[in-house]
Parts: sequence; C-alpha cells; structure tokens
Amino acid sequence: MKKTNALTEGALLAALFGIGVIALIFVPFISMILIWFMPIPFIIYVLRHGLKPGVLFWVVTIFITFIIAGLAGLPIPLFFGLGGLVVGELYRREKSGLAVLLGGSLTYIVSIIMLFIMSIVLLGIHPLHTTQELMRQSIETAEGMLIGIGQDPNEQLQQFHEFINMIGELGPLIIVIMGVTAALITQLFSRLVVKRFFPNIPPLPPFREWTFPKSFLWYYLIVSIVVLIGVPETSFIYIVLINLFPLLGFVMVIQGLSFLFYYCYVKGVPKVVPIIITVFTLLLPMFLFLIRILGIIDLGFELRKKVKK
Repeated sequence: MKKTNALTEGALLAALFGIGVIALIFVPFISMILIWFMPIPFIIYVLRHGLKPGVLFWVVTIFITFIIAGLAGLPIPLFFGLGGLVVGELYRREKSGLAVLLGGSLTYIVSIIMLFIMSIVLLGIHPLHTTQELMRQSIETAEGMLIGIGQDPNEQLQQFHEFINMIGELGPLIIVIMGVTAALITQLFSRLVVKRFFPNIPPLPPFREWTFPKSFLWYYLIVSIVVLIGVPETSFIYIVLINLFPLLGFVMVIQGLSFLFYYCYVKGVPKVVPIIITVFTLLLPMFLFLIRILGIIDLGFELRKKVKK
C-alpha cells in the first residue's frame, strides 16, 4: 500500500514537473517566477519517501524532460532536481535553516560547474566567452549610437570594456554568487509551499542572527594584504585574488548589516531604519565601506556581546 502511494504521488509530482517544463519553454514571460518552484516536487517527494526513492523520481523527471524538450531542457532537472533532492534530505534530517542554505548552495555550485563542463564538451559553447561576446556586441551598438550624436565613446565605455575582459577571470566568483542566490531563492519559495504539508520545516533564522566564523576575518585580512602587496596579473594567484577579495568583502558587508539589524532590534529602533541604511549601502560606495568596517569590527571584537538592551 505504501509503495502504491509512493508511485501515485511520484506520478502526480512528475506530471506537475512536466507541466512546469512545458510552461518554462513555451510561456517565457512566467519563467522568471515559475522556475524557482521547480525544486518543490523533489523536496516534497524526498520528505515523504526518503532520498533513494527521490533519486529514482529525479531520473524519471530527466526522462520526461528529455521527451518534452530534448537535450536543451535537461539542465532544468539536472540543476533544480539536484538542489531539490539535497534541500529535501536536509529538511528530512531536521537540519537548521542555515545548514539547508549551505547544503543547497554547495549543490547548486557543483551543478553549475557540471553544466559548464557539459556545455563546453558536448556543445562546444563556453558560457562565459559567449556572454563576453554578447556584451561586446552591445557595446559596439552603444558606441555607434554615441558616435551618431557626436560624442566620443572611448572614455564613457572604457570601464565596460575592462569589465568584459575580466569576466573570464571572474568565473569562480560568478559561479559562487549564482549558487548561493539560487539556494536562497529556492529555500524561500519552497518553504511557502512545503510548510503547508510539513509545518515543522525550519525557517532561515532572522537576518539579525546571521554571523560568520571568525576565520573569515583572517582570510579577508590575508587576502587584503596580498592585494596591497600586488602580484603579477598573469599569475594564477592573481585570478584567485580577484575572485576571493570581492567575495570576502561581501561577507564582511553581510556581517555588518546583520549587526546593524541586531543593534536596532536590541535597542528597539524601528525596523525601517536599518532597511533604509541597507538601501543606501547598496547605492552609495561610502556607506558600503563603512558597513564593511562595521562587519570587520563585529567579527573581530564580538560587538554583539557588548550590546545591551
């Protein structure tokens, strides 16, 4: 009886996943929202029946997607299916919200790397190089428009050219950001649906409670010192640095914003105040610098323990 229920639920969820794939391909305008619900069938199935049946369900969805969309559609179950399996298993093991986010992030990062390799080996397409070429074409169009109105495009577009040239070297950073973002959105969207069937699903802790290990501070300081000393731009260490430095800097910003929300919460400051400061932080470099310093101080000197009501 239990096996019959598992097959019935699997068929229903696989059908829903198939409908989602069809909608993503043939109704593009809803894809930006719908795509983040694709891991939910995997999460629900793993929560109900475990990881091994979940893997079998994943294989079935790959087969269904291949029938519907061919090879072009396989990244959908390969990417979101793996993420859903891991997130569902971590939920089933009653891990914390941050542990689920970490596990989902690592899974999505590995999935992106796999898709990159498949794209290069099977299709002969390098995603980053293709992105660079598309951006260069856009720049050429913009240059033509500026020349047409009598302006010199060299000074205005020079920074864009430099950024495009760096994209190939920033591949690891881009992959990490994409993986963490996908995991965070998956967790937020999936909980809206899954908690209706499994009320004990752990949420992410409030942002004010987010904090990183103190070791991240040492990594940031070491990388900052090496960046100040300087290394040859043709060396492997340079590529590592230009990926690690902004990533660790972003970690310090998150730490600083988290402390800001914690301080306002303890002091009873209205929540709108840290939200406004966060907006300014994202828009103004000076605020970004100050919040990063605040994160470094909080991580190094444990400011939260010194804040009293």
